[in-house]
Amino acid sequence: MISGCAANSLQCARPRRAAGSRRVHLSQLMALVVAWLAMGASCLHAQQSSPTENQVKSAYLYNFGKFVEWPAKGVTGGEFFTFCVLGDDSFSSTLETTIAGESINGKKVLAKRVAKPQDAVSCRILFISSSEQSRLKEIVAALEDTSVLTVSDMPQFTRRGGMIQFVVEANRVRFEVNLTNAERAGLTLSSQLLKVAIDVKRSAQPGS
Repeated sequence: MISGCAANSLQCARPRRAAGSRRVHLSQLMALVVAWLAMGASCLHAQQSSPTENQVKSAYLYNFGKFVEWPAKGVTGGEFFTFCVLGDDSFSSTLETTIAGESINGKKVLAKRVAKPQDAVSCRILFISSSEQSRLKEIVAALEDTSVLTVSDMPQFTRRGGMIQFVVEANRVRFEVNLTNAERAGLTLSSQLLKVAIDVKRSAQPGS
């Protein structure tokens, strides 16, 4: 186990926050996340200003956008790279604050909340809150002919038609991937992304 606050030349620095704001700079947050994954024990917990779980998930979402390729015919949203949230309002506000001012492939990022899955067809990435668990089958069906990357932290998400599921393992936020579900939507996930996943599945039970 690597000890201390350094791993692979990444230093665990305390996130800076803007005056009067809870925002953690995204580049610093991702350095912390990478160090967190590289170490058996995270020095994040040793710091008073540790990022919240939702901030870590927001940083992951942003990086998913960098390591996924969308089919040309499935790309919508014009000048924006849009992240959408279905469900929990508190996560939506954290995501918006965390990725504010960033861009992906020359497109400004935009975070917005959607009320129903049909509103997410113009989104690149859709985070589905655990509050929507009872209607997951309906959500998966509504997105069946789209190229939206679906992400959630609800249990069994990748076994029920979802693509990426957040899991908390030893107090660390990790994720697993259902590659079959992503490929069915025409998405190509980078090998770098798959190497970081704790599990990569190739089976699916859509919306069961």
